[in-house]
Amino acid sequence: MFMGKDYNSIDAKNRMIIPAKHRNELGLTCVLTKGIDLCLYIYTMKSWEAFMEKLSKLPSSDPDARAFIRHFYSNAVECEVDKNGRITLPQELREYAEIEKDLVTVGVLDKIEIWSRKQWDNEANSTQLPPSEFSKKMVEYGI
Repeated sequence: MFMGKDYNSIDAKNRMIIPAKHRNELGLTCVLTKGIDLCLYIYTMKSWEAFMEKLSKLPSSDPDARAFIRHFYSNAVECEVDKNGRITLPQELREYAEIEKDLVTVGVLDKIEIWSRKQWDNEANSTQLPPSEFSKKMVEYGI
């Protein structure tokens, strides 16, 4: 399970360092794809396969399901983690997530999210639920 938040940046060759605390679980090969909230997702191969299994069960007759599947599959790249714990972020994915230099990695259960620092700061400030709403959602979700 991935958790925690780390601040980082990409180098001149568009590589980012995977935080050391995540490297063992991530392994030497992972999948990088577009996320939902203008961020990128990094999956372990095992988590990616489990996610793809769920997507394969969606009805192909549903246009929304097809769009959802395309969003993840068409933008997915298999990445090799180098001996220094880095992966390369392709230009198209960097542009989607608005990553120029500074970034934030966030461990979220079965994946790592990669955010531009600017987008993370904006998103974190705009999506915080007020405590009363937070409590209501916890009840609603059975937590």
